[in-house]
Parts: sequence; C-alpha cells; structure tokens
Amino acid sequence: MIVTTNELFRLAYGKYAVGAYNINNLEQAVGLFRGNLAKPDSNDQPADEAKSAPFILQISRGARAYTDKRFLEAIIRAAEQVFPEAIFAVHLDHGTEEVCYDCIDSGFYSSVMIDASHEVFEENVAITKRVVERAHEKGVVVEAELGQLGGVEEDIEGSVCLTDPSQAAEFVERTGCDSLAVAIGTSHGAYKFQGSQALRLDRLAEIQRILPERFPLVMHGASSVLKEWVDRINQAGGQIEGASGVAEDQYLPAANLGVCKINIDTDGRLVWCAIYRESFRDKPADFDPRTPGKRFMPEYARYIMHKNTQLGSAGQLETVREALGAGSAA
Repeated sequence: MIVTTNELFRLAYGKYAVGAYNINNLEQAVGLFRGNLAKPDSNDQPADEAKSAPFILQISRGARAYTDKRFLEAIIRAAEQVFPEAIFAVHLDHGTEEVCYDCIDSGFYSSVMIDASHEVFEENVAITKRVVERAHEKGVVVEAELGQLGGVEEDIEGSVCLTDPSQAAEFVERTGCDSLAVAIGTSHGAYKFQGSQALRLDRLAEIQRILPERFPLVMHGASSVLKEWVDRINQAGGQIEGASGVAEDQYLPAANLGVCKINIDTDGRLVWCAIYRESFRDKPADFDPRTPGKRFMPEYARYIMHKNTQLGSAGQLETVREALGAGSAA
C-alpha cells in the first residue's frame, strides 16, 4: 500500500525514524520488501509483525536514468502486489525542478524531494515554492533541503554547509514544504567523518526549536558504513579503505529531535558489493547471473531488519496500519 510520507511522519514524530532506502534493481527491491516485512528467506513467508516496519522507497535521478524509469516503476508496482502487507511511500530523491514535475505528473510518486540547496537562499525558496504548488495540486508531498552535505554520491556533490536555524523557519513558511532535509554534519558516500566527528545534534535541536511544532525533519547521508561490510568487500578483492559512517546509536537521539526520515543508500551498495564479490570469488566457474542475486536478496533483507531495529521502526507496521485504517493485508 503506497502512502504519503506525511502520513508516516505524523505517526513517527519524536518516537522513531522511518528508513528511506534507495533501490536500483529487482534484487534490491525484493530484499527491501522482504526485510521490511521481516521474512528474509521467501516471498511466501508470513510477515513477522513484531519486526515489520513501514518504509520509504527512494528512487534517485540516476536510478531513473539507468535504463528507463518505467522498468523500475514496474518492478515497484509488481512488488506492491507480491507484498500486499507492505506500507510504504514512493519518493524521488534529490530531484531537480524538471524531474520533480515529471514525477508529480506521473501519478506514481507519493513524495518528491526538490534539492535546490546549491542555490542562494532566495532562489532555493522560489524553486521550492513552485514545486510545492504543483505537487500539492496533485496530492503529492514535498521534501526540500536547506544547507549542504559534503561528499559525493551518484551525481550529488557538495561541500559541508550546516543549516542555519535562523533561516529554517522562514524557508518553511515561505515555501510550504512538508518536510525539511537539514545539514547537521553528515556527508554523501562512504567517507563521512574523520576522527571523532559526529552528528551536530546541538544544531538539530536549534532547528527543531525554531520550526513549527512537530515539523518533520530529514537526515541525508546517514548510512552507517559498518566495518563488517567494508571488511568483507576488501577480503573479496575490493579496495575501500578508511570508510566511515554515522554511528547507529545516533539515530534515535536524532529521531527524538524531530528527524522522521533517515536516508540510507551507501549501505545498500556496500551489501550488494560484498555479496557479489564473494559470489564471484567463491564460484569462479559460475556464470549464472542469478547466483549472486539469490544470495544477495536474503542478506539485504536481514540488513534492512537490522537497520529498522536501530531506527526504532521495527515492529511499528501494525500500529501504522491501524492508524491509517488500512485493515488487514490481502
């Protein structure tokens, strides 16, 4: 069941964060749905409600352009039928104004992100307001961004510029955006921190205080880049050294300060890379493209289950279903 992010944020605010996971292919989609329903080994398993979670499925501009956006959309529509118990939003990640309009007009996306954070404040306001007006006419909700993250992920590149709390309230009021992605020290990609750096929870608290009550915030660049997966990649021939991410014990403190959505993309890539490298290493004579995929889907599902536990969203699916009046899954 596809819902808006607003519906999920209303229930999550101050208690837990909803995982927002980027996908690019069939195997990631299947692993993601299985993981959020806590049935990693089979589509036919009954969902474990004690561990199931609502989630946000994110599609980036790069994913839409990889082959043709219609392929990925068809996979998601099929997954909704295969996994009728799932409750999730379909969200455009880091959209330009033009791409946002395309997604809004498609009737498929329930949420879009307009990222004009690289523009000066007034231009960011103007672009975001135009997208909000177009989106709200179609019942689509809008995430905007104020401040900039560092690092590189796909075609997103930037240098760190923390969100100015004094601008946040004005930005939200003038644009009418439904949620705000804030820069509090994270970066895109696998190399987020050096030394003892961590999230600027003090800056987050200032932003929460100045915004309207219960206004949902979003944290980008929040993959944890767990050492286990980096080590597995390197042991299978990879060359990823010095990678670091957001400590998972900082997720819930951020959620308590109004962060309702936490974006996770790099971690999914690391799990994919580790499993496929290991498969090629362990079965060098196997040229069946399904072999690594069969290993990846349950592994990724288990990773999603782990991540949802850290976010506090595990076990919340039935509560969300009841609050939305969705009834029992078919």
